[in-house]
Amino acid sequence: MNHNLFDTFAAKMQDRGTANFITTPEGAEYSYADALAKTERIAGALKGLGVNPGDRVAVQVDKSPEAILLYLATLRVGAVYLPLNTGYTADEIGYFLGDAEPALFVCMPASLESAKAIAAKTQCPRVETLGTKDDGSLMDAVAKAQAFTGIERRDEDDLAAILYTSGTTGRSKGAMLTHKNLRSNSKSLAEAWRFTEKDRLIHALPIFHTHGLFVACNVILTAGASLYFMSKFDVDTIITAMAEGTSLMGVPTFYTRLLQDDRLTPELTANMRLFTSGSAPLTAETHQQFEQRTGHAILERYGMTETNMNTSNPYDGDRIAGTVGMPLPGAEIRITDPVTDTHAPLPQGEIGMLEVCGPNVFKGYWRMPEKTKAELLEDGFFVTGDLALIDERGYVQIVGRDKDLVISGGFNVYPKEVEQIIDALPEVSESAVIGVPHPDFGEGVTAVVVLLPGQKLNESDVIKSLSGHLAKYKQPKRVFFVDALPRNTMGKVQKKQLRDEYKDIYSDA
Repeated sequence: MNHNLFDTFAAKMQDRGTANFITTPEGAEYSYADALAKTERIAGALKGLGVNPGDRVAVQVDKSPEAILLYLATLRVGAVYLPLNTGYTADEIGYFLGDAEPALFVCMPASLESAKAIAAKTQCPRVETLGTKDDGSLMDAVAKAQAFTGIERRDEDDLAAILYTSGTTGRSKGAMLTHKNLRSNSKSLAEAWRFTEKDRLIHALPIFHTHGLFVACNVILTAGASLYFMSKFDVDTIITAMAEGTSLMGVPTFYTRLLQDDRLTPELTANMRLFTSGSAPLTAETHQQFEQRTGHAILERYGMTETNMNTSNPYDGDRIAGTVGMPLPGAEIRITDPVTDTHAPLPQGEIGMLEVCGPNVFKGYWRMPEKTKAELLEDGFFVTGDLALIDERGYVQIVGRDKDLVISGGFNVYPKEVEQIIDALPEVSESAVIGVPHPDFGEGVTAVVVLLPGQKLNESDVIKSLSGHLAKYKQPKRVFFVDALPRNTMGKVQKKQLRDEYKDIYSDA
């Protein structure tokens, strides 16, 4: 039996035939039959470029239908898809290529010269480009390639993708996701959220992230539904799309922006059946305001790069603001004492470390056996690093993050990565990076800096110094200067105290 995830998708694509798969606001359109045929030609090009089963294909391109077809073709040839945030800098890309050692790096046409230089340094053998209009050198190769109509055989535990997530030490970790991981989770979500061939998902998320790629696209492919594929979030386009759309997967920012528009009414959303939110906490206020304005209760869920989705508020039943619902079918969770190493479950209602288990949980971190051993336990449970409780109704509430992770605009920012660069500035003694509430981004990345005696530096100097080293979403929105950072008796910086002190700085943003 072939456990290649694409084998599952291909069967559905053949069955759907001329039904619509992807439509864009600009007028591009693929039926399922068209998309399936295009994956054959892209797969042929990949093979011609030397991509073999198990090879990594690194991709940093703007959002387009062809980018999704490249993902599918990569699965088809048995290779491992490695999406990279379009905001990553040359320094960051250099690390990923050096660590993952891909057989091919696909970049944006405008980045070709920079990409070639990085590839030369990291010994990446091939660089091709993909634009947003079915263009670029990869598409030139596709036009000349012999179609590959087969589907390479893969076992269920073979890798389908690697997604990098920042590490607390500053070194990014490659989460290894298998064909089984992705198949099981897309099936669970399609069933839990009642997706069928009649659905049309308004897709405004990025596709280098678990949410936009594996949750949104895989669920649609599993159900045989269709995508209205937007290049980015735009209120006007989404409002227009709701007339024919049935669902929207978003981050909290989507909903705060929609609530600012007077056109958001029950009449506007009459054709919609489901709004989901994830990647960052949704405030109870936003949840309540949206339901009052539209009659729809946003369905909030909880997932991670390493696990895809773990829990969800119910499709039928109460969607409780401030909770992420209950475990999805096949997933298990437990709340354990974060102080001890016993991993024994705590009584219901007590706050502890959230650990998850199931077919959705990743295989481990790429070339990091010690890190894998520390976080992926022998009994199959993964230590998420999130502090949570299970209330009397069985709903999970995320109450904090054990590792001071900042989630800004739906993207993970680990403070240590930012602090290391700030601390390297000659004027700086030390720094602490925290996340504090932000009305648009969920949390705003904020830096608190201590200067060396006699040194001078201002906020714009610090932010400017980061621009060539970190993606925009990781850069602080505000920088504050203090004489000393608060510490406990053991010398550990008290970030909770800093978060309390600066919690209102974005209240008028």
